[in-house]
Amino acid sequence: MCEAVGQKLDQVWLAGSGELPISICATNSNRAATMLKNKFDPAPRSYAPFVYIQDRSRRGPACAPVEQSVAKIIDWLLHEASRIENVLYMFEEFLWRCRAAGIPVDRSSLHIGTLHPRIIGFSWVWNSNDEFCDEVVAEAGAMTAPSFTRNPLARVMETGQTLQVDLRTAEGRAAFPLMQELADEGYTEYAILPLTTAGDRHNAITFATRHPDGFPETIAEDTRMLMDILALHVERHILQRIAQNVVDTYLGPSAGARVLSGEIRRGDGEAIDAVVWMSDLRGFTTLSDRLEGPQVSAVLNTYFEIVSDAVLDHGGDILKFIGDGILAVFPTASTNGAGAGERALAAARSAIARLEDVNANPTPELAEIACWAPLKMGIGLHEGEVFFGNVGGESRLDFTVIGRAVNETSRVEALCKELKRPLLFTEPVYRSLTPSQRSEIELMGSYKLRGVEKDMPIYAVGSGKESAAA
Repeated sequence: MCEAVGQKLDQVWLAGSGELPISICATNSNRAATMLKNKFDPAPRSYAPFVYIQDRSRRGPACAPVEQSVAKIIDWLLHEASRIENVLYMFEEFLWRCRAAGIPVDRSSLHIGTLHPRIIGFSWVWNSNDEFCDEVVAEAGAMTAPSFTRNPLARVMETGQTLQVDLRTAEGRAAFPLMQELADEGYTEYAILPLTTAGDRHNAITFATRHPDGFPETIAEDTRMLMDILALHVERHILQRIAQNVVDTYLGPSAGARVLSGEIRRGDGEAIDAVVWMSDLRGFTTLSDRLEGPQVSAVLNTYFEIVSDAVLDHGGDILKFIGDGILAVFPTASTNGAGAGERALAAARSAIARLEDVNANPTPELAEIACWAPLKMGIGLHEGEVFFGNVGGESRLDFTVIGRAVNETSRVEALCKELKRPLLFTEPVYRSLTPSQRSEIELMGSYKLRGVEKDMPIYAVGSGKESAAA
């Protein structure tokens, strides 16, 4: 589904040569929450600006048996391939098996759609020349590009028809802009087939060959069963991707992974030690009273994006949006290098800086709204033990954190307005910082928090009143 939203998504052109490691993606490529943040250098290939490589494999012909037949590939698809969870490796091996069986495919790409707020789909792009198989992701909105509407994939997605183009003829080379470019690279025939097993969604697979005679007539009949079975694998992976994307989007990566692993009953979860983050947007009620609904939504989404990016960039998990409030956690057991307190503090300072930057340099959407600025926020941080798991009714659950540390964090955040500071935190967070970081910290005093027996020391960054405090 994410083929050449310009011509290069279905088209991979070499800019050179060179050996690359089997995988250049340090994160699980199924984690859509970080997909568009991890943009790797695709060299020696190139992709359209809106298409990003996520993973790469170069196992070459060695990943498939030397002797193959269509019957053996069918048997592999029915059995061994079902146990391959990574589409990249399954697709790569499938194509090398096809070549071993005498099918003259020199270039192929698989395209599937997904359900995600920022992504339209995934592609896997293979070429026998460089022996790379890449997994790429296309940003949402790319399908509206004029160059995509002139691409053969657009027609297949809309109609579900099969297209086969003889690149040796003038008519074939003129069929689509992509065809002439393929012919110039020595390809003689191009085919694109829909892969549909349910509903009206059309995914697609493309093949191109450099064989002087194109694809033999017998190939279509021999490979019909291959495509039917492969379509079932594709549908299975689509559903897995959509499920992953949905839980990541609405629950966050950590909670989503737990839910998909089977933690779906009330009470499922565990006690963890974490730095709890609570923040809200100052003056939101007043802002809501004087702005129209779409304007309020634009302002709120800007604030949420700033905070979410800061938290995720520093290894935290966003658990909940509550009105204009945000609940997040930084588990102390994380392996992200820096301690949870350091990461939470860095995320908070980053969010404050980004908000101040938006106040000074608003986006075009915000610039059209009168009286929206300045946006100010308060952030409270506290470390302690929380229950991270399912709470709620028997048939309607919420995956969140609960416990005394959560309540105490809420009280700390409420002090931001009184003390006119955008960021306050407690003694446990302060103790987790390095000596150099502590040198920048100011003790505000000890305060009686509602529901807390003892006064709690409260800390802030720096000695001045930061402008985002309100």
